[in-house]
Amino acid sequence: MEPHVELGLDTFGDVTVDADGRRKSDAEVIRDVVEEAVLADRLGIDFMGVGEHHRADFAVSSPETVLAAIAGRTERIRLGSAVTVLSSDDPVRVFQRFATLDAVSGGRAEVILGRGSFTESFPLFGYELDQYEQLFEEKLDLFAELLREQPVTWQGETRAPLRGQQVVPRTERGLTAWVGVGGSPQSVVRAACYGLPLMIAIIGGESARFAPFVDLYRRALDQFEHPQLPIGVHSPGHVADTDEQAMRELWPHWRVMRDRIGRERGWGPTSLAEFEHAAGPNGSLYVGSPDTVARKIAATVRTLGLRRFDMKYSAGTLPHETMMASIERYGSEVIPAVRSLLAAQPVAAGS
Repeated sequence: MEPHVELGLDTFGDVTVDADGRRKSDAEVIRDVVEEAVLADRLGIDFMGVGEHHRADFAVSSPETVLAAIAGRTERIRLGSAVTVLSSDDPVRVFQRFATLDAVSGGRAEVILGRGSFTESFPLFGYELDQYEQLFEEKLDLFAELLREQPVTWQGETRAPLRGQQVVPRTERGLTAWVGVGGSPQSVVRAACYGLPLMIAIIGGESARFAPFVDLYRRALDQFEHPQLPIGVHSPGHVADTDEQAMRELWPHWRVMRDRIGRERGWGPTSLAEFEHAAGPNGSLYVGSPDTVARKIAATVRTLGLRRFDMKYSAGTLPHETMMASIERYGSEVIPAVRSLLAAQPVAAGS
């Protein structure tokens, strides 16, 4: 049986509003993220992920810096990105920053590598979008070499070659790295090829529809002669005392975020019916009372054979105080309930 299912939290550092509806500054939001992580650590939550973005609606562009601040105020919670946009960064610098975070946190650092769902970082750092695939493929290839923590010899087309280069600092016990995917078969096979754990972002639709990707990943690991590795899921959610309260609290802020992104991508305005469907039994939002959210998480863990589930607790302008209450319920009520449900019907290893 799976020895332990980790239950974590994610945030993108969404720019929020205060009690009077005033937009908070980026600095206030970043300080709030640190406080949210401190609470998560106190509650015994397993993981805290902080995303990287380069746009006005998210305050965090340097997750490692925020995570280092969190490391200094926490004791046990594992700390990672959600995700690091490797395509528009330098793999050597990414490894060095997370190896440094691993040192200051006492071995608690993780990195989730991905391409991100936004493209603002490409022009910002001087990369061409027509190299979208090549950049990630080459940089992931180099990062996989860096994880060995041996002198690196590597050559590609998107950065200067390395010849027997030692990269410091070294970690004490190795750096945990995941590959974050949106569900394309090519991305899933790529993660398996490099022998890296898989983190699936499910932000739309029923979790069960991702079962074929899980099966593909496990078969690809066998084909590449790697051991079976952890699979995780990242999905948005919100916890309140009752289902009705959770829906009422989340809806107006989720709507702002959904419509803002929708305008950029050519979608029509959202509706309450769309939100209710996403929050329903077959949707990707884990919204409701502790019991409702726990049962939905446990079902996803069983269906996909997960080692980790991370709930993205921030959502657009959802206020800090409301998120803190959601984190409190998640840690003190949802997680114990999920563990109880899984103990009654455990997740089979390799399922």
